[in-house]
Amino acid sequence: MFDVITIGSATIDSFVESDAANVVSVSTKENSIDFMSYPYGAKVEVESYKTAVGGGGLNAAANFAHLGAKTSAIFKIGDDFQGRNILEKVEEAGVDTSLVVKSKTDNSGSSVILLSFEGNRTVLAYRGANGKIKEEDINFDAVKKAKWLYIAPLNGESGAVLDKLAHFAEEHGTNVAINPGSSSLKRGLKYFEKILATAEVVVMNKEEASLVTKIQVRPDTKTECFSSEAIHPDVRAMLDKLKSTDAKVVIITDGKHGVYAYDGKKYYRCPEFPAKVVSTLGAGDALSSTFTAALEYTNWDIKKSLMLASVNAASVVSHFGAQEGFLTFEQMEERLKQTPAFRVEEV
Repeated sequence: MFDVITIGSATIDSFVESDAANVVSVSTKENSIDFMSYPYGAKVEVESYKTAVGGGGLNAAANFAHLGAKTSAIFKIGDDFQGRNILEKVEEAGVDTSLVVKSKTDNSGSSVILLSFEGNRTVLAYRGANGKIKEEDINFDAVKKAKWLYIAPLNGESGAVLDKLAHFAEEHGTNVAINPGSSSLKRGLKYFEKILATAEVVVMNKEEASLVTKIQVRPDTKTECFSSEAIHPDVRAMLDKLKSTDAKVVIITDGKHGVYAYDGKKYYRCPEFPAKVVSTLGAGDALSSTFTAALEYTNWDIKKSLMLASVNAASVVSHFGAQEGFLTFEQMEERLKQTPAFRVEEV
């Protein structure tokens, strides 16, 4: 029996950093968007290049294992060099590999992460076998016996297993935490609400929440994030709409502005824990998996769990690679003691 089983992607990530990268901002009356650009047709010098294992399902599994949970992971890899490398790293992280699916026809997933001087990134993702998880690939008996099922973003054909998997877990008393990807959320809240209703924990970023709820956050400096006493009314509306699906706790992450949560009784607002940002890749995986594990650690203290999750996410963004900055709960507690001004507000 496992404490946690994760399902999602596993990849080989290549981190590329170049001083030639430009960040270009384009604004309209309605919104603004940033682009990373390189000189067209030029040979671009690279200052830093590094590879590591990643993917939402694997990042979360490695974090759960680091936090002391008996963890297994469901992901699909090819019979290739990348797949063998992924398996080796998963075992080194203390994650059980008995539920891993191997494909003889598809290549393992990989990605190229283009880093900017600001610490943010653009990801070029090749899904490969990650996008082809089928129902028959899943060991439902193991899911039935697990305490938690953590569902990371499922892309491509893999999204088709989401409905069956989430409801199976609920029917058999397995707690569900879900961090859905944009591919699934594009179907809208009507499709997704039955899946979200199975979950104890739902986590998504502000853009994903906007996509699924169809609520846009209007620019308003007076109520923007932490500059006032109130959560932005559009963010609150998102939380309300997501909570209406009967998930126990819904969380919306907002990058450098922190995290918002709602449990049906209270709204919570947690700022970003101070950190020197090296790469934001894996921050969301670290936050959502740490929050889930912290609920057990704190006996469902949402406020404390948000603080611990923010600390661990801050440590991850201080390192290259999505799994290099993981802390133990004891280390997180120590960092909180050293930063007494850091707190979560109840609204």
